[in-house]
Amino acid sequence: MTEYKKVTQEIVDKLINIVGERNVIWNEPDKLENYSHDEITDKKYAQMPDVAVKPKNAQEIAEIMKLANKEQVPVTPRGAGSGLSGGAVPIYGGIVMLFDRMNKILEIDKTNMMAVVEPGVITNELNQLIEPDGLFFAGYPMSVESCYIGGNLAENAGGGRAVKYGVTGRYIMGLEFVTPEGEILNLGGKLMKNVVGFDLLKLLIGSEGTLGIFTKVIIKLLPVPKARVDLLVPFADPETAINAVPRIMTESGIIPTAIEFMDKLSFETSYKFLNEHFSHDDAGAMLLIELDGTDPEVLEKEYEMVGKLCQDNGALEVYIADNHTTIERVWRVRRNVAEAFMVYSPVQSLEDIVVPIGSIPKILKDIKTIAEKHDVLIPTYGHAGDGNLHATVVKKQEMSLEKWEETLPKVLLDLYAKTHEYGGSISGEHGIGHKRKKYMVDSVGAPAVELMKRIKRAFDPNNILNPGKIIDA
Repeated sequence: MTEYKKVTQEIVDKLINIVGERNVIWNEPDKLENYSHDEITDKKYAQMPDVAVKPKNAQEIAEIMKLANKEQVPVTPRGAGSGLSGGAVPIYGGIVMLFDRMNKILEIDKTNMMAVVEPGVITNELNQLIEPDGLFFAGYPMSVESCYIGGNLAENAGGGRAVKYGVTGRYIMGLEFVTPEGEILNLGGKLMKNVVGFDLLKLLIGSEGTLGIFTKVIIKLLPVPKARVDLLVPFADPETAINAVPRIMTESGIIPTAIEFMDKLSFETSYKFLNEHFSHDDAGAMLLIELDGTDPEVLEKEYEMVGKLCQDNGALEVYIADNHTTIERVWRVRRNVAEAFMVYSPVQSLEDIVVPIGSIPKILKDIKTIAEKHDVLIPTYGHAGDGNLHATVVKKQEMSLEKWEETLPKVLLDLYAKTHEYGGSISGEHGIGHKRKKYMVDSVGAPAVELMKRIKRAFDPNNILNPGKIIDA
């Protein structure tokens, strides 16, 4: 195992020489505590950094990495801290690298429909800037209003629109990045096709900050759809709702932008949190189906067809949201499920399993059985259109913390075992970080993990960059 050194005053002085005194946080525990955790509530996944630095460009990052290698100090890149796997937590202390100063949109190339941005740009800010030009970035995490582009890439985020538009990596055409040893490299460009050598671009995207630090990103943009409609569709039970999902796409020939799923526990808790009421008390699950397109008349025919298919397959009702106010109202319910359960019980484990779409009804039954077996709550919601479910293990209020600590590992073993049984995976978009690292061998197999370790060592021979994430190198 790598032996890391503590950050000393001498190292801090060298960091100050690189980025300036105002951009180094040192000996300020209250400020550094902000960078000791992400959105995971369990404090056992948190760790204080020794120092935080705010570089302004690739050259400063390269100098920091060269210093870190020389002094044997770990470096953890951190975006907005909205992750859910501990990927941006400095588990060995050392240096946390922040990108607050690298937040510029460098170029909007309308001719090539490309944007060039720095990693600290908030995803939603890019879309707000380019919307008047009729363009948008389709890489859409659910944390769109807080997620940095760099973190978005590091996790290869998916989110609600992945059914139609795919995940973030589909839209990344080029990168400037700094290697763990401090070299500045460029991959790709404003090219729609490029097959020169190994696809290092795709290797870096989704690597959770373990193979390189993004400093400049080239993003493919798409034309903004001219029309959008959302359908909120209650069903009597989860199985009926989920069984309708593949039929919507196969029988209609229409690919929705999003198909979101919420079980009864999820949407009722969210409605209560929002102080709203839903009229269908007999609903056991909901689908939120979004469609968009270029022709409003065509879109109207499509949503009518989808709505009829839902009713033919057991929907209790179809509520249509076709303006900004109604669309925002139905999406607020879905977006606030996680926050609502944080209010109910902050002691929880938000999971991110993904299975083939056809296996969702089966695993929903299994999740219910697992929850009853271990006497916990497991509200389940997420992206039904791509099989990605957020099965969140929540401590009941009457359960002691000691019992919870004993129970949670057993719940996760059962949940992951069932996920693998259906050909699924333990993470669809939130990543591995260090929260799910111990399950990697069971998930992908020992030979694949060993190959990942060899790749990590090739990029990062001193194991300096974000060590302890995904795998132990």
